[in-house]
Amino acid sequence: MALSTTSSTSQSQQSDNSTMTSTKRQRLQSLDALRGFDMMWILGGEKLFAALFAFTGWVGWTWFDQQMHHSQWHGFTFYDLIFPLFIFLSGVALGLSVTRVDKLAFEQRKARYIHAVKRLGLLIAAGIIYNHGWGAGLPADAEQVRYASVLARIAFAWFFAAMLIGHTSVFTQILTVVTIIVGYGALHLFVVGGHGQVADFTLEGSINAMVDAALLPGMHYQQLPVDPEGVLSTLPAIANAIIGSFVGRFIVKPHSKGEWAKVTILICSGVAAIALGQFVSALVPINKTLWTSSFVLVSCGWSVILFAVFYGVVDVLKWRNWAFILTVIGTNAIAIYLASSLVNWHYLAASLAGGFIAALPETAQPLAAMFALLTVQWLVLYWLYKRQIFIKI
Repeated sequence: MALSTTSSTSQSQQSDNSTMTSTKRQRLQSLDALRGFDMMWILGGEKLFAALFAFTGWVGWTWFDQQMHHSQWHGFTFYDLIFPLFIFLSGVALGLSVTRVDKLAFEQRKARYIHAVKRLGLLIAAGIIYNHGWGAGLPADAEQVRYASVLARIAFAWFFAAMLIGHTSVFTQILTVVTIIVGYGALHLFVVGGHGQVADFTLEGSINAMVDAALLPGMHYQQLPVDPEGVLSTLPAIANAIIGSFVGRFIVKPHSKGEWAKVTILICSGVAAIALGQFVSALVPINKTLWTSSFVLVSCGWSVILFAVFYGVVDVLKWRNWAFILTVIGTNAIAIYLASSLVNWHYLAASLAGGFIAALPETAQPLAAMFALLTVQWLVLYWLYKRQIFIKI
């Protein structure tokens, strides 16, 4: 983990910068803004619609609130998109400026490899710390440690995508994505799982459960048979990052019909990916925990659409004032995510605004508490932003 005092947009892109890319990068505020939008829901924004229902009584808010929870098993909600969107955006950053590392001198390659491995290790370690935060601390017994984590999956997806992008052609990368999606789907459909059956997408009987039991050390999330960030399901997440890199490459290249043509093409591509994912789901259900092939397609489809919208509004129309709030979050996204398990933000928010919140009508208190929580975190991030302090791994 390191501190940097470079410009905000440049730094945020460097935080996701592959060791496979050059230091010159495109300045896309939309990338930081969308990353901040993504992170906002984790920091407390997911309570918005439940609070609005309590405040207004309008039953329509309950549908939006349902989107703020993960699917019970099969299915797809907005909250299921948050994690793969972050991985996708790390891929977009990779694709903004690509250098073939295998064509560099040995010393240059060596330095980049060392940096990549260090970043991989630091993110894995930070993920373990996050898993055992919340006032509990890291267990003394190694068998009680949960090694799999959100940050570890981001690290592996970024690392392997960066290595592939830095050493292979675009054609090879496309072939890799197709192979991952088709091959992973074939594993689920044709390889015998834990219950001795093929096409077993249950919690206990999936091939993911069998692989995690054999290869994943320590404990699983909530001691479930399948860890949602387990061994086998990390493989398809690499495809999310590589697909993001394709979008990054596409954005930086001039288009004969202008920037809005790019936005239109991206939206159409996203819709096509969602439609294909829904079609595939008849055989391979959309499932976040298993990170099924249909989940890759649907999550990438929505990621592309969201990025296209943010790119069009923020970087093409240049309506950037409203996006500043999100950009502040996006420039220190991993740091605030890690801090969310180490700092009692609810206590800080209550300490500063608890009296004011208590004086409000009871129906308004959940909404005020949510905004107080987000405001406290945002002010800390803004303090870092104004001083050009960006914590990167």
